[in-house]
This record gives sequence, structure tokens and C-alpha cells, in this order.
Amino acid sequence: MTGVAIRLACLDMAGTTVADDGIVEAAFTAAIGGVGVKLGSARYDRALVYVRATMGRSKREVFGALLGDGTPAGEDRADAATAAFERAYDQVVRAGGVTEIPGAGRVLAQLRGAGVKVALTTGFGRRTQFTILDALGWDDAVDLAVCPADAGRGRPWPDMIQHAARRLGVDDPQAVAVAGDTGSDVRAGVRAGAAIVAGVLTGAHDGDALTAAGATHVVPSIVDVGRLILSDQP
Repeated sequence: MTGVAIRLACLDMAGTTVADDGIVEAAFTAAIGGVGVKLGSARYDRALVYVRATMGRSKREVFGALLGDGTPAGEDRADAATAAFERAYDQVVRAGGVTEIPGAGRVLAQLRGAGVKVALTTGFGRRTQFTILDALGWDDAVDLAVCPADAGRGRPWPDMIQHAARRLGVDDPQAVAVAGDTGSDVRAGVRAGAAIVAGVLTGAHDGDALTAAGATHVVPSIVDVGRLILSDQP
């Protein structure tokens, strides 16, 4: 037990509460191809390695690192790739290709029923985030949805968690729990000073990577995160 009641749970979306099933990589392939990086090329392979390593981060920051070269043209390419990524991902979502991680919706309800505020965080843009929430029927299932544009910086920075805490009136980081499936999710939770920083094994990174990033717990899924938070209440 942390000794402080958890009042806020900041939960990642894709790979943690929302099943990914390769959608991110497929959307990335469509986006990167649109700016001239051919599937199967050495440049594409290097970019895919980077995308996998940086899962959880702001998609605009990822494309900026891959395509932005400090010039206006580079930034334009990054912007175009980000927009193409969101269009491709949104198309899959609208076609019914997104589902919740088994038990995720129940966990959201259980946490809120126990008085724990729930914020969903993401590296996607705002439009994509709300498209996913609408597709899952989660518009009213959480207290707040946060994307990098809301907070200033995406993961691995703690900005989205701190933004959620401010918005939801939680001023003690020891009253915050964070869960995600990537090293970036975990690092953001650690930097925010959260009492619980749980890595889940339903997404991009394995237990070794989550532990190395500083996870306080590594658990099979979001269902276990819900149990962990509720059992940790004083």
C-alpha cells in the first residue's frame, strides 16, 4: 500500500485499454509511403524500428524526428505524414476495426464507481482519440481524455499526467496511478512522481523493457491494473 488513496488513474489507450492488432504499424506504412519512403526500403526499415521503439510517444514528434530536418520542407513532410497517419487510423476505426482490451470497459466503470477519476492518455492527435472513444462508446466512460496538444508535450514527458491531475483536482502525485504498455508510458509516470506506474503486457513492449523504464509493477493486462489500484486503497 502507498498510504495515500489513489484518486486518479491515468491510463494509456492503444495497447493498454484499446486493442491495437497492428493498426498503428499499418497506418504508419500508409503515412510514410505518402511522403516518398517506400515499403521494403532500407529507410523504411530504419523508420519502422524507430516507430516500434517509440510507441506511446506523440505521433507528430515521431514523424518530426523521422522526417523533419530543421527546414520548413522537413516540417511540412512531418505534418503531412502525421495527417496521413491519422486518416489511415481513423478509417480503420470507423470501419469497426478497433476494440477494447478484454475487460477494459469494466475496469473504467469499477474505478469510477470506487471514486477514482479516470483519464485516458494517448500519443494520437485529438481527432483520432475522440474517434476511438466514440467507436467504443466511451464518450461518458471517463472523466478526461488527454492528448499531447492539450498538455504541451507527449510522452515520455509527464505533461499529460500533470495536466490531467490539474484538471481533475488531484494535487498529490502519490494519489496518482499510471498504466501503459510502453517504456515511454512508464517513464512519463515515473517523471510525474506517480505512486503506481504499472506496465501491461498487452501491447508494444515486453516485461524487461517496462521494468527497465522504471515500472513499479508489470502485470498481464488492464484488468490486473484495476485490481492493483483498488486493492491499494488505504
